[in-house]
Amino acid sequence: MPSGADQSDENTSRDALIGILTVSDRAFAGTYEDQGGPGIIAALSDYLTTPWRPVAGIVGDERPAIEDALIDLSDRKGCCLILTTGGTGPALRDVTPEATAAVCERIMPGFGELMRTASLRDVPTAILSRQIAGLRGKSLIVNLPGKPAAIRTCLDAVLPAIPYCLDLIGGYWLDTNPERCRAFRPVKSA
Repeated sequence: MPSGADQSDENTSRDALIGILTVSDRAFAGTYEDQGGPGIIAALSDYLTTPWRPVAGIVGDERPAIEDALIDLSDRKGCCLILTTGGTGPALRDVTPEATAAVCERIMPGFGELMRTASLRDVPTAILSRQIAGLRGKSLIVNLPGKPAAIRTCLDAVLPAIPYCLDLIGGYWLDTNPERCRAFRPVKSA
């Protein structure tokens, strides 16, 4: 659960910082109330037991703005996990996957594959999603859909692998609520 409502840039505690980036022209312009960002915060509050703090932002569907925001969340803010919401469909202005790929050093294709598979159980148009995930330094960046119900479906699918992925790249270990999400933990050899 977030340790407080403060979303300032400076992390003076040992809380995990999790970047939440809403990509939406309408939300950025203020003509639409962002539902994706708050949906991610609500889901993570259910899933995580590690103290964490959101570092949230909203940008329009402009590739340079998305890239700059992702770099800022990773390199300057030090977010171990960055979750985007929106901009992953086939529309001409949906460029979140391209922006994510441009700033990542390595792509993690299994995340997108699993999210689409899980989403197909609910809606046949999940095949239109172009969600990806990738690594930038010690940050994992994951593209999520824009609707809160779809965000939950995707996080239900991929969150069990996220703590171990972060551990493998030297990032922050996130503990999960075993009643909501049973994260994978490697067996330690003797």
